[in-house]
Amino acid sequence: MMHNHNIKPSTLYVSDMDGTLLGSDSRLSAASALMLNRAIAGGVLFTVATARTPATVVPLMSGVDTRLPYICLNGAALWDNCRGDYAHVEVIDEATVRRVVGVYRRHGLAPFVYRRHGRMIHACHDGSPLSGQERQFVAERTGLELKRFFLDCDPCGEGSSAAGEAMLIFSMQDYELLRPVCDEVKAQAECTAVLYHDIFDPRSGILEIYAPGVSKAAAIERVTATTQATRVVVFGDNRNDMPMMRAASWSVAVGNAFPEVKAIASEVIGTNVQDAVPKYIIAQK
Repeated sequence: MMHNHNIKPSTLYVSDMDGTLLGSDSRLSAASALMLNRAIAGGVLFTVATARTPATVVPLMSGVDTRLPYICLNGAALWDNCRGDYAHVEVIDEATVRRVVGVYRRHGLAPFVYRRHGRMIHACHDGSPLSGQERQFVAERTGLELKRFFLDCDPCGEGSSAAGEAMLIFSMQDYELLRPVCDEVKAQAECTAVLYHDIFDPRSGILEIYAPGVSKAAAIERVTATTQATRVVVFGDNRNDMPMMRAASWSVAVGNAFPEVKAIASEVIGTNVQDAVPKYIIAQK
């Protein structure tokens, strides 16, 4: 498809991060940051929509002068980077937390429960053995300013470290182990459950459970309402990006996206390691 080179300033650009905006090293390249800053300085409306929490989004995006809220936790939270605090949070009720944790335990697994403590996230786990993916995940995120791990506490809210609003229940395990957990959670609990493959290891799965109605698409609507945008262009690579791609005015898949993501996209561009997203945005001006 041909690019539309007559994009008006009322277009909001929203990009997924891992596998889309970030390179193979899970970092934003200096070239991408430079192009995004040039676009934003020229009046372009830009933000990101990611499964990540502000604890990693803030440092990863520190080189970009983003003026709109970051869409975090797949839409469960908006982070106002100008204020350094949450602008909006979708909370999982405690009865649902207990029900979901019970499902996990029936399958011999244990999730992390992410709870908000002011600007901080407390990631609570009951002390059961972590999967290899989860151990690596914790190791890479220990010491972050906006997140602390509590690996031996009651994730259902008992105790000071586990108190606070629940925003996310998640785990990283073999995909086939998580599939029946996801199916049972969907059948028994009022929530949004998303299971998808890790982009770096297709055998590994990530199961994320949020409050009902949470999605990147819903969060984009909330951000759009605060701007003058009348058109939304989104960029993605993974299955959890598909709802926002279907809801957008125009959807763009990067070249490394899953086949089903490319199939529903309005357009397919270069890969995440080619700075394809900022190049595309700059080309629209």
